[in-house]
Parts: sequence; structure tokens; C-alpha cells
Amino acid sequence: MTSVGWAEHERAVERLRASYAAIPPGSPVRLAKRTSNLFRARQATTAPGLDVAGLDGVIAVDPVARAADVQGMCTYEHLVDATLPHGLIPLVVPQLRTITLGGAVTGLGIESTSFRNGLPHESVLEMDVFTGAGEVITATADNEHADLFRTFPNAYGSLGYATRLKIELEPIKPYVALRHLRFDDADLLAKQIAEITETREWDGQRVDGLDGVAFEPGEYYLTLARWTDRPAGAPSDYAGQQIYYRSIRERETDLLTAYDYLWRWDTDWFWCSGAFGAQHPVVRRIWPRRLRRSDVYYRLIRLDRRFDIMERLDRRAGRPERERVIQDVEVPVDRLREFLDWFDDEVGMRPVWLCPLRLREGTADGERSWPSYPLAPGTTYVNIGFWGTVFVGPEAPQSPRNRAVEAKVAELGGHKSLYSEAFYDAETFDRLYDGANLAAVKGRYDPHDRLTTLYDKAVRRQ
Repeated sequence: MTSVGWAEHERAVERLRASYAAIPPGSPVRLAKRTSNLFRARQATTAPGLDVAGLDGVIAVDPVARAADVQGMCTYEHLVDATLPHGLIPLVVPQLRTITLGGAVTGLGIESTSFRNGLPHESVLEMDVFTGAGEVITATADNEHADLFRTFPNAYGSLGYATRLKIELEPIKPYVALRHLRFDDADLLAKQIAEITETREWDGQRVDGLDGVAFEPGEYYLTLARWTDRPAGAPSDYAGQQIYYRSIRERETDLLTAYDYLWRWDTDWFWCSGAFGAQHPVVRRIWPRRLRRSDVYYRLIRLDRRFDIMERLDRRAGRPERERVIQDVEVPVDRLREFLDWFDDEVGMRPVWLCPLRLREGTADGERSWPSYPLAPGTTYVNIGFWGTVFVGPEAPQSPRNRAVEAKVAELGGHKSLYSEAFYDAETFDRLYDGANLAAVKGRYDPHDRLTTLYDKAVRRQ
């Protein structure tokens, strides 16, 4: 865990300012950051970037106020290490350890508490943003920089970079009791999601976390999580030989420590570790436990891309060319069955992750608007995550499956996250993500266009 004080934080911000001053006037400004959880390539550059060294820690945790001041490059792994000893966690803890707080706010994040707490940016009380003009702006929901505060989520650094965020925390018990509910009918699944989201309980018991998995057509599961300090038996260990996602099919109830619950998906990168052999019993026994984590698998993916390993093996075996389909999309819960049926017919990738979400209620200023990712207040959505490849043949370079996903999600009144590849034309993109507002806010805080626009980042991959 990286802990820093206020003085050390200020020194890190000064280094950031100095690195900005060293970039020639008129040159593009971007982070000098080696790691990423993004799945879209960008143009290589040797130009100097912003020095964010020393901006990856927790500044302070206030257990009484249930709040924390956190640096923008701090990972949720380090943040949880600081808050969990106080019996507290962020309101939403994204599922992968190395997602940063600043990244989850500017790039959106989601997890099983999103059905009641919304997305990570909705628990931000204030944030310091280093803008394209080289200034540090403190933005809140009701100060003179409220436009930056509200537009920053889903801007992916096109409006600046968060150096500090003050966020709300909530209590959690030492253990998490799980119940896995199976559904054979997608309409019934959607109905149950809607009811639990409204009541925040099931069968008379409180529900603290809610997500699910669609394994096959007609085989759907919801996992209901309840914080508890009274464990019934020994907690399971899915960082060892057992694999979490398989347990959903195999048992009706389960128990995890709070820590292991937060990172239950990270150990096997949901189910994607199977591509590297990490789920084979023999390989798993010799694969070091400390290296069973998402950032390790991500580095292996980068190696594959660099040397075209999978592509060469496919050519040698005479297999069709693959299209990489790695996306998270949100559709209204009453359109969930329609999307899943379409997805089975047109893409055919399983399993897929299901995570209900709803804009958070009860904020100080009522329902807040987030124009760069406009979800409708009072509407329950389901995030559907799918990550893999499909054989499509010579059309693969045109990304036909990804383009079809974009069109279907828009047709159903949903949205698509922008951490991966996107193919929208500029007019459609501006309509979906309020490009006019983005341009206006960018013009105020980056008047000389030092930062890459969101469209250039997400679609043109600059």
C-alpha cells in the first residue's frame, strides 16, 4: 500500500507541473504512463509526457466522515488496503485490482454495488484536475467549475487528469455471504433484477451486491451478496486451485472474506485466464499464486499483440481470421432479453457478465446529470460485458461484430463504454456522448487544444 501525506502530494503535483512546462508549447499533452486497462490501441509516440510519479497513493482516510482523499493514479487495490482496516470501502470497487481511481472516474467503472450506488464518479465529493492549460482546478458539483465536475466522467483524459479525488466510503462487514440464483428464462431474470434493484432485498434479506453471469442461452445466474460478520463455516478460497466463476454453477450458497469478494473476478480475469492455460489443474498448481491476477494476463495479451502469436497459430492451423470483441455495454433492463437473444445469434460468445446499475439517488443536489454518459434517471440498466474473439474470416479487419454491437445497443436505448475499440462516425458519437457539451467544456479548460479530444482517443485511437 502506498500512503502519502499532504506535503508529499503537493511535491508530486509540482513535479507534474514541471513536466508540463518541459513539453514544447503547442505540443500534445498526455500521460507518461506505462500501464493501462484500456483495450484500444493508440498511435505510438516518443514525445515526453506528464510525470505522474508519486501520484499513486492514499493521502488520508477519515473513518468518522467516511471519506478519503486519494491521488488520481492510486489503484483500487491500494485504496482498499487503506480503507478495509477501518471496515470501509469505496461505494463502488471496480472488479480489477489495478484500475485506478482517476481512471474509473474519467473512464467509468462498475461493480456489484452499482445497482444501488451507481458508478464511481457519483461518490466523488470534489476533485483536483490538471487541465490542458497546465492549471490545477478544484471542481465540485456546485462551485464555479461544476461544468468540469459533471463532464469529466467518461471524458478519458480529454478534459485533464485527476490528481486528487475526495470520495465517499461505506461500511462493509468482514465476510460476504453469496446466493446464486439460476434462471432459465431471460424475461424472468430481467424481472428479478428490476425488483431487487427497487427493493434492495430478496426473500426478506438485504442485498448489498448484485451481479450475474449468462453461461448459455437459457442458463442465467444472479449472485446476491450480503455483508455479514457472522460466517456460517469457513470461507472459500478462489485465489488458489478453485475458480470462482465455475462455482456459480456448482453451488447455491457460498462465503468469502470481504477482501476476497472484492477481487473474486481479478484472479482469473473473470474467465479469460483460460486462454493462457491458467485454469488447467496442472498449470494452476505451478503458476505462482501472486501472478494469478489481471495485470499479469494483460501483459501476456500485449505480448501476443506485439508478436502476433495467436494469429500465426491460427494461420498454421487453417482457422479463419479472428475479430476481437471486447466490450461493455449498458441496455435498459426491459431490453435485456432482446439483446441477449440478438447477441447469441449474431456474436455467439459466452459466458457474458451481467451487472445491474442505476444512477445513484439521494445526492445532495438531487439527481445529477452526467452529460458525457447520459443515463436516464430512475431507469435500471444492465451492463453486459463480453471479452474474447470470434472467427469471422477475411472481414475481420473491418470489425463487423463490433460495429453490429454498437448499432444494436443504440437501437435499444443503451450506451457503450469507450475503454475498447469504437467505430462511430462523428455525428453519431456526438449525439450519444453529448459532443457539443464536451467541446464547450474543453474549450474553457484546454483553450489551446493540448489534450486529445475524446473522439480522437476513442475512435481514431490517437
